[in-house]
Amino acid sequence: MFSIILAAGWPIWPLLLASIIAVALIIERMVALRRVKVLPVGLLQRVVAEYRKNGVSDVMLANLEAQSPLGRVLAAGLRNVGSSREVMRDAIEETGGVVAHELERYLTTLGTIASISPLMGLFGTVVGMIEIFGSQSPTGSNPMQLAHGISVALYNTGFGLVIAIPGMIFWRHFRALVNGFVIEMQQQALRLVEVLHNERKL
Repeated sequence: MFSIILAAGWPIWPLLLASIIAVALIIERMVALRRVKVLPVGLLQRVVAEYRKNGVSDVMLANLEAQSPLGRVLAAGLRNVGSSREVMRDAIEETGGVVAHELERYLTTLGTIASISPLMGLFGTVVGMIEIFGSQSPTGSNPMQLAHGISVALYNTGFGLVIAIPGMIFWRHFRALVNGFVIEMQQQALRLVEVLHNERKL
């Protein structure tokens, strides 16, 4: 592996850095975007049951907000339980926007890495081509310099694609996952509003 890095020349180092960052972001998002962590099963039912039993308290709201992103959205509705349906929905939408933004954390960076990796590989290819042409002289070509230029050109192109393809796959996967979570949180928050206003049974 180290011999490949040496053969690829200095343009490979930015690609290596980008690959390390991409892997770290993918692992972090895989941990953070687990369904059980974002949308705990049965949370809405537990919240409604506790509200009907003990009402709303600061301790209950603090515990709910600390549990999960869905808990933060439901807590925003419960804070305004004495207000109209429209006020509750506005509070939920405001908190939901903040939660959605936090769920999308680092996705822009991952998408950027996936987009620019082929360009960084192309830059390495150009550097390799320059070395290839530089190996030509009136007395003939330098085989060592020619081989190194070809290595730089091919290795950087290939490594750029190796980073870009899985990066783009995971970026699209995480975006779709976040969008699905946001829709489900909106649906559960709307059910909470309707239940608390006696417009619907849980």
